[in-house]
Amino acid sequence: MNKKLFYLLIVLMSLSLIGIIFVQGYWISSSVDAKREQFSFNARQALSAVVDRIENRELEDYYYPVQKMVDSIGLPDELSFEEYFYINEDLVNNEITLYSSGILQEDFKITAPGVTGEEGDSIEFKRYANRRSTQIIKRGSVDGNESSTSNRIQEFSRLLDYEKYQFSGIVSDIANRIPIHNRVTEEEISKLLTIELVERNLETDFEFGVYSNDLLTRVRSKDFKFRKSAPGYSEPIFLYDKDVSDYSLYVQFPGEKKFVISSILGMAGLSIIFTLIIVIAYSSALHQLNKQRQISQIKTDFINNMTHEFKTPIATINLALDALKNSKISSSPEKVAYYQGLIREENKRMHGQVENVLRISKLEKNELDINKERLDMHELVEDASNHILLLVEDRGGYINLHLDAERTPVLANESHFTNVLVNIMDNAVKYTPEDRAPEIDVYTENTKDSIVIKIKDKGDGMSKTVQKKVFDKFYREHTGDIHNVKGHGLGLAYAKRIVDDHQGEISVESEKGMGSTFIIKLPLISL
Repeated sequence: MNKKLFYLLIVLMSLSLIGIIFVQGYWISSSVDAKREQFSFNARQALSAVVDRIENRELEDYYYPVQKMVDSIGLPDELSFEEYFYINEDLVNNEITLYSSGILQEDFKITAPGVTGEEGDSIEFKRYANRRSTQIIKRGSVDGNESSTSNRIQEFSRLLDYEKYQFSGIVSDIANRIPIHNRVTEEEISKLLTIELVERNLETDFEFGVYSNDLLTRVRSKDFKFRKSAPGYSEPIFLYDKDVSDYSLYVQFPGEKKFVISSILGMAGLSIIFTLIIVIAYSSALHQLNKQRQISQIKTDFINNMTHEFKTPIATINLALDALKNSKISSSPEKVAYYQGLIREENKRMHGQVENVLRISKLEKNELDINKERLDMHELVEDASNHILLLVEDRGGYINLHLDAERTPVLANESHFTNVLVNIMDNAVKYTPEDRAPEIDVYTENTKDSIVIKIKDKGDGMSKTVQKKVFDKFYREHTGDIHNVKGHGLGLAYAKRIVDDHQGEISVESEKGMGSTFIIKLPLISL
């Protein structure tokens, strides 16, 4: 993938993800605000309804006893009546329909219940009634030919709402003389608030108190305490027809925040979960995309390196074959044998390189047969060092073995594990600069139920970044010239797979320019 296109894709995907997260956050914030506004609206409605019910209850407490007294008195002190008429003529049936409607006002002067004071204290009370009548008259009776009406319908009804409205002013004056705790109780307010809140689906805790000119009265809930942090709602109580009331009912909802959050918790939780899934999927996709890009680059380097590795032996073989065609060379048995040996060695070298690729491929497919048996680790270490000893001595170096482990039996495959040790020691030789002699020290020691093998060299060493990738397949450190050290980046990947298959661990400790130490830890078997 083109580098610019790769980074453009990452930027676009990142912006999209950030946009999704922003939208989800904005939606959750908007939902919380909407729920808070809805809660506030319903709370105010419930509080207003409670105040209305308390006022109506007090009004009825005064109104119905007075109404009962009025009914028992019978006749009012004063009576006035106003009536309106409407006439409709029906020429077909020779009839006249007379409609009438009027309001009857009755004035009473009585002592109201609950009023205490000097003897003779009384209140004036007006009661209104509505009378409606319908009268059908034959036209002849109007002319004097008929003496009676053919039909008469009358209706009479009380104007209770109007009476109660007029009576509220009287009740207000009377009730203001009574202490607030005798007009309304904590139990009544609590019960009415609970009912109104349940009807509005606001089943949450609340505390309330009745204030008189900003001073808290005795009418309050048990745990009421003014809290600035808790939202509060106030509504004037016992206002009746006045503009201002001396009392106000103040309600706080300590659990409003919890109630609002719990109301959107389900959808918000799902939104967060799905957003996290998208983030995880995006991160995984980005990681895999970057990994595939790295693998693609590594494979490209591997192919280039493999081409270089094959190019040299193929060129050598071609030159040797051309030389054998020369009559002067073919007539000399010694030179023929030399060139034949050269062709054989180069062919063997290419075969070994192919075997390395096939071996790691079989490991990836779990097709490599690894039969394990009881072996002595010290014997494996000595055998592997003997494979490398000639190369080390050829460059004037050494291999020192410090075999201090007292317990050495392991369950391992002799061939594969020997190859692991040889690969690590071979790397120690290859990554030692040409102007220095290879110096390799091998240590063994026991830790609990394991044996630890440390292979230490004084070569080029490696950076922290390289240490994290050194066991990756095809990985090779770039040094400006990728072919300055022969190899395909398969040796340590192969070593790690074999050690893992032996239920062991392999790691490296290194510092640039100070050499490296490879550490292998394998479980011991009982004697």
